[in-house]
Amino acid sequence: MTIVNGTLRGMGWLALVTALMLCGPLLTLAFGSASMRGDWRTATQRSTGLAPDPATHPEAVVQVYAGRTFGWRGAFAVHTWVAAKPAHADHYTRYEVIGWYARRGGGSGLSISDSRAPDAEWYGAPPRLVDDLRGAAAEAVIAKLPGAAADYPYATYTAWPGPNSNTFVAHLGREIPEMRLTLPSLAIGKDYLPAAQWLSPTPSGTGYQISLGGVVGVTLARDEGLEINLFGLVAGIDWRHPALKLPGVGRIPG
Repeated sequence: MTIVNGTLRGMGWLALVTALMLCGPLLTLAFGSASMRGDWRTATQRSTGLAPDPATHPEAVVQVYAGRTFGWRGAFAVHTWVAAKPAHADHYTRYEVIGWYARRGGGSGLSISDSRAPDAEWYGAPPRLVDDLRGAAAEAVIAKLPGAAADYPYATYTAWPGPNSNTFVAHLGREIPEMRLTLPSLAIGKDYLPAAQWLSPTPSGTGYQISLGGVVGVTLARDEGLEINLFGLVAGIDWRHPALKLPGVGRIPG
C-alpha cells in the first residue's frame, strides 16, 4: 500500500509540474505570439533584412536563425536553420531540415539550397538571429558545413521529440565546435539523442546533457546554463547571460 501511495503521489507531482510548464505555451497563444490563423500556402516568406547584403558585405558570413513554427505548434517550438556565405560570394546557402520535405520524400527532409532568402520569415513568423559569425570565424565554419551536413545520422523525421529540424542544427553545432552554438530553449528536438546514447556534449561544446530520446533530460553547460526537459518542454536558468527560460516563452532576461 505504501508503494502504491508513493506512486500516486509521484504521478500527481508529475502531472502538476507538466501543467505548470504548459502555462507558457498557453500564454503564448493568448497574447498572439503564435498565430492560429492563416494558411501555410499563402503565408509570407519575405526577407527581413537581418542578413548582410552580399553586394556590400564581401566578408564570409554564417548566421543561425530561429522562427516560430507554423500554427499552434508555434506556441511550443521554433524552427532553426543555418545560412552561410563564403567570402565574395553573391548569395547565401541555407542548411536545414524541413518536415514536409521529409513527408514528401520519405527521408530526413535535409535541404541545402539558395532558393529562399537567408533571413526569410518562416511562414509568416519573423526570425530571430541566434548566432552571427563574420570573417575568419565564419570561414572556419563554412569549410566544415558540407561535411557535417552530409554526416547527419538520421534518415527519418519526427516532429516530436525528434529527430527534426532542430536536431539537425544541434548536430551541426556538435560537429563544428567553431560555431560555438547555443540554441534557443524553444528548439524542441535539439535535445534528441538516439536510444543507445543518453549522454552527449551540448551543441555549444561547453557542457553535457543527459537525454532519454529527447523526452526527458537535463543539460548543464557554461553557455546553455541549466535546462530541464520534460516531454520536450524546457525550463532553465542562464547564468552567463542572466535569464530564465520558460516553455513557450523562451528567455526572460534577469
